[in-house]
Amino acid sequence: MMPVSMVGRAGELAELDRAWSTVVDSRRSAPAVAVITGEAGVGKSLLVAAALEAFAPRPAVVLSGAARVHSPAPYDWLAAVLTGRDTSGLDLPPDALAWLAQQPTAPRERYAPGTLLRLAVRVVRLLVGAGPALLVVEDLHALDPASLNLVGELATAADLPALLVVATRPAADAVAPDLAVRALARLCGVRGAVRQHLGPLLPAEVAEVLTQVYADLRPSGRLARAVWRRTGGNPYALTELLAAHAGQGPEALLRPPPPAPPARSTAVARSAAVARPTAARSAPARSAAVAPRPADPVDAELTGREIEVLGCLVAGMSNKQAARALGISVRTVTVHVSNLLRKTGSASRTEAAIWAVRRRLPAPTPVDG
Repeated sequence: MMPVSMVGRAGELAELDRAWSTVVDSRRSAPAVAVITGEAGVGKSLLVAAALEAFAPRPAVVLSGAARVHSPAPYDWLAAVLTGRDTSGLDLPPDALAWLAQQPTAPRERYAPGTLLRLAVRVVRLLVGAGPALLVVEDLHALDPASLNLVGELATAADLPALLVVATRPAADAVAPDLAVRALARLCGVRGAVRQHLGPLLPAEVAEVLTQVYADLRPSGRLARAVWRRTGGNPYALTELLAAHAGQGPEALLRPPPPAPPARSTAVARSAAVARPTAARSAPARSAAVAPRPADPVDAELTGREIEVLGCLVAGMSNKQAARALGISVRTVTVHVSNLLRKTGSASRTEAAIWAVRRRLPAPTPVDG
């Protein structure tokens, strides 16, 4: 019997197992690639975990990482892979390794983007070794541009004994849709790439889940269809519904959800503020100390030079490289970058680059050196 979490996913599990077999049998000169797309809650991560559990032989190495959704930084995926891992034996420049691992003591932008990309690929090669390895990229839609480049390079890296599994929401949901589209096209263009799109469960599959959970009570088809309509067939929503009514009969699944607590009125909020005069007096001071940034200004007024510098950030250039490309001083570039972060409401160079990609601002060709 298929486990509850994998009902409706037998075909996808078998396909991933076949892809793993091509790696184990050394039938490929480059990694096998599997791309799994689907909306939030359809079970992409569960599918990868179930596939890994069934792989035979087990991977000698598993490298798994995801994006930092709220504060993206270059090479987030690799930094997540390196977290908690002993890297003392890796034959790499310590400062470059510290930068890729996003260590607090890492030097600032010493290496050119092309050099960093080659070093990042080398890190993965050294970690994989003789393999066979499983490389898992979670939430590609939220990855930074440098990580997207790295994933693309790994997909076509020669003599890398690995299965590269990428899980992502549709490109339209990505932080930078254009970059995500290009990255997915590159991955899906690899020879023999497995492409899976996970949709919601069908009514019959919801009925199978209910039959397993309530084995002794045999839920009716009417109830199964009602639960399917209520959850939209989304596995996460179905799991949450079952958990909310654990220990009760299946008919409890049809009970309406409890009403949301009423929002506090302005008068109540004002009374609460009066009741806490100390907190009320200190709030303005905190607000002044940490002024909120604009969420994502659509109509930021950028000068022509600022647009050129922003293009350099999209290309992954350091301030020194941008200065060389534009024929201006490093200090001038630094001032422009500071203005760009303020005008675009960005907390980092990566966020500013993503802001530019969303608006299709031009990017110059990166320079190496």
